[in-house]
Amino acid sequence: MKISKDTYQKITIKLKINGEIVETDIHVSDLLLNVLRDKLGLTGAKPGCLNGDCGACTVIMNQKPMKSCLLLAIEAIREEITTIEGLLNSTIQKEFVNHFAFQCGYCTPGFVMVSHALLMNDPNPDKKTVIEWLSSNICRCTGYQEIEKALYSVIKGGNACGLKPKNTVKSNGAKKTDETGRLN
Repeated sequence: MKISKDTYQKITIKLKINGEIVETDIHVSDLLLNVLRDKLGLTGAKPGCLNGDCGACTVIMNQKPMKSCLLLAIEAIREEITTIEGLLNSTIQKEFVNHFAFQCGYCTPGFVMVSHALLMNDPNPDKKTVIEWLSSNICRCTGYQEIEKALYSVIKGGNACGLKPKNTVKSNGAKKTDETGRLN
C-alpha cells in the first residue's frame, strides 16, 4: 500500500497568529511552515533547508524563536505565534534596512525574528549572547557584521520591542475568529 498525504487525517484547527485567531483545515502531517505560507498567505517564513539548520523559516512561538519547518501545525494549537508579517515597521526591521543587513533578503525574515525574540527575552544582551542567538540562522550572502550592527543599534537605542503584533493573516480559505472562537 502506498501512503499518500490523503491517507492522513484532515482536521480543522484554530491558531493564534499575529494576535488573530484563524481557523483552517490541515492534514495532521502538515508543517507549520506550509500552513503559514499555503493556507494563510503568510510567506515571510521561507523554506530553506527544511531540516532546521538555516533559520529562514523562523517564527516566534510564546516568545521563543522556533523553526517552523520542524513543527507540525497541530503543535501550534493554543500557542502564540508571531511571523515577520506581525512585526511590520518594528524597530529591528528598520535597523536591518538602515544598516543594509541583507543582500538577497531570503534569510532576513529569520534573522529579524530571532533578533526580535532575543530582545523580548533580554533587552540588553551581551556580545556572547547576541552571537549565540544569531548563530541559529545562516546567511549565505553576507558576513554577519551588518546584522550584528543592526541588532546593536536597537539595543543601544533602548527600544527593543515596543510593538504589538499586527493582524496580517490573509484569507486563502482560512476563517477568522475572535478571542472566543466565534467566526468573524
